[in-house]
Amino acid sequence: MKKLLAAALGVCGLILTGAVAHAAERIVFVGHWSESDSFFNVIRNSAQLAATQMGVTVEFRNPPGGDLSQMARLIDQAIASKPNGIISTVPDEKIVDDPLSNAVASGIPVVIVNSGSADIARKIGALRYIGQAEYEAGKAAGEKAKAAGVKSFVCVNHFYQHPASHRRCQGFADALGVKLGAQDMDSGTDPNDIVARTAAFLKAHPDTQAILTLGPTGADPVIRWVKDQGAADKYFFATFDLSQAIVGAMKEGMIKVAVDQQPFIQGYGAVGILTDYVRFGVLQANDVYSGPGLITKNNLDQVLALAGKYR
Repeated sequence: MKKLLAAALGVCGLILTGAVAHAAERIVFVGHWSESDSFFNVIRNSAQLAATQMGVTVEFRNPPGGDLSQMARLIDQAIASKPNGIISTVPDEKIVDDPLSNAVASGIPVVIVNSGSADIARKIGALRYIGQAEYEAGKAAGEKAKAAGVKSFVCVNHFYQHPASHRRCQGFADALGVKLGAQDMDSGTDPNDIVARTAAFLKAHPDTQAILTLGPTGADPVIRWVKDQGAADKYFFATFDLSQAIVGAMKEGMIKVAVDQQPFIQGYGAVGILTDYVRFGVLQANDVYSGPGLITKNNLDQVLALAGKYR
């Protein structure tokens, strides 16, 4: 019995030792979203799910109110804390290029997600990029609008300072065959401002046929406003990403298409790539393009139950 007990305790010791080693692995995730951005919740949920399943710790850090000027400081703080890895978005290369390059130089593996590109990841020295091609995503939505006869639109741009946002609007414009100018409208992030500025644009441009929003931050208040105006059938409404409001409007036929960059893959995949690299020294061969995918009323039922959480 004493020998069996000793053996059992030895096995338990090995298990506990392995668990402690895994628990000590810490990843810092620096994103550009504000806390109120529902899109961020999907990436956060998926990253946390991966962390729980893989036995690592993920710390989420983002600038209050989405102020990009603070991202460099957050990355510097993450480096100083000496994590096992850093996941970061690249909403503006000028702001985060140097601090992320410094992280790589200090021996901290980095994965770029969501905003940025494979080229930027290689320049920084990051392991991999996970995200969608933004111009192609905007163009895919624009092609749907063109097929419906749309020739004019407004792009409700709630993250105007991010280069990726303009690539989305440009792709949509190019698909329609129109020049992009004032349609790329800085809506701000406050719901009241978004509605006021969108309403002002549509009043000044009464022939506008389509509304393109770049995510739930812009889509949710515009959906409510359009419904209040009794104009649910007036515009070809396209958007990026999903929320409960977007799903509801799509079920009603108000929103015609949503561009799904599958943020679950971004958060979950980034944690997986870093964990595999840190623990086992293995790295998949390619960057991951999580989108664009297009959601319409025809394939909506498949994502209904997970919208806002994992989709």
